[in-house]
Amino acid sequence: MRYHFIAIGGAVMHNLALALHHLGHTISGSDDQIFEPSRTRLENYGLLPAQLGWFSEKINSNLDAVILGMHARGDNPELIEAQKWGIRIFSFPEFVAHHSQDKTRLVIAGSHGKTTITSMLMHVLKTAGREFDYLVGSQIEGFETMVQISDAPLIILEGDEYLTSPLDPRPKFLWYHPHLALISGIAWDHMNVFPTWESYVNAFRDFAKTLPEKGFLVYDETDVALSALMDENELPGKRVGYQAHPYRVENEQCFLLNKDGNSISVEVFGEHNLKNIQGAYLLCQKLGLSDEEFYRGISSFKGAAKRMECWKNDVSEVIYRDFAHSPSKLKATVDAVRLQYPKREMLAVFELFTYSSLNAAFLPQYKNAMQAADEAWVYYNPAQLELKKLPFFPPEQVAHEFNHSNFRVFTDSNELFENLKQRNQENSALLLMSSGNFNNLPLEQIL
Repeated sequence: MRYHFIAIGGAVMHNLALALHHLGHTISGSDDQIFEPSRTRLENYGLLPAQLGWFSEKINSNLDAVILGMHARGDNPELIEAQKWGIRIFSFPEFVAHHSQDKTRLVIAGSHGKTTITSMLMHVLKTAGREFDYLVGSQIEGFETMVQISDAPLIILEGDEYLTSPLDPRPKFLWYHPHLALISGIAWDHMNVFPTWESYVNAFRDFAKTLPEKGFLVYDETDVALSALMDENELPGKRVGYQAHPYRVENEQCFLLNKDGNSISVEVFGEHNLKNIQGAYLLCQKLGLSDEEFYRGISSFKGAAKRMECWKNDVSEVIYRDFAHSPSKLKATVDAVRLQYPKREMLAVFELFTYSSLNAAFLPQYKNAMQAADEAWVYYNPAQLELKKLPFFPPEQVAHEFNHSNFRVFTDSNELFENLKQRNQENSALLLMSSGNFNNLPLEQIL
């Protein structure tokens, strides 16, 4: 088959392109910006566009289908040309759903933790020697791509609630119609798409309704909003709640406690990750894995890229990098590091980067999110406000909304970098959190 990708540089889009290339299909694509690691990975397989931009002449009757990324606009010239030719146009969730019709579909959804839980399942199943396809939102150790499509009987899908494509404003996860599902929690996010709390909750209500009558859904029963949603009678399938897996922390090491009371050391930690583990455990049971298979796999799970990623761990200092950006993710990550390292002096650094986090109306949602840190710093780039066409807000407003007694705000990335280099590293814990890159700071130089 011949597939053309409009916006091939996206994280999932370029991985889907690589997956189809590995299957022997002919791939072409375009984009107006391609960053690392997408650029190098596409170049290594001869799939990097020769020029950046959109070129309607790339679209012709020889194509079997066009796959449209969310980064493209509705007036994209290649999209318009494909419509003229009558070529079938897929969004990437539609394409994955189309190729998964005959598989058992397991979907992980939720405002936080879905990448980590999907990664846990992938790692455990691979360790147990099971065959499966997958779609996950981060690079996972032991897996070359973030997407795999084959003749495996099972597919594990990270279910994103964000919009499908410029032509389809529905949440991506509504395409997947799972047999098995998990919802990790509901905490308002994507204010540009879901302007109210109610509209955001409705997306998850609609997702739960896509399960069949014999479907099976597990959910975090400690989440008040999610539990209320799961109590609604019209939702199909069986629903089972979970809490954190039993555990203990000793000498900065986390241990799971199995049914026999035995301890299993794990490399991830924090209350939210113990919940993630329990949700993954229940799904693995449903897939027929034994407890022995699950604990053997989860004990060697190191996490997904930029999800509590350990950069340094020695007697003097520990440093973690995390993707946290929403208030619930931010609080869960800060609390996790505090629980794991209670005797260390903790500095938490966070970048306001997403549309929601740079919206002054959304800032109050961050109140007390960083309270567990001894010191909290927040950085934002005023240029990002201009780029997103959002009104400027002063640092004083950020400090007021976060409500932390030992708080600093930076709007100059170089000033932030100099302060990071001068920080106290004795018996300390540093946590760097952003869905961006702190304006391209060379953070590896602070190690």
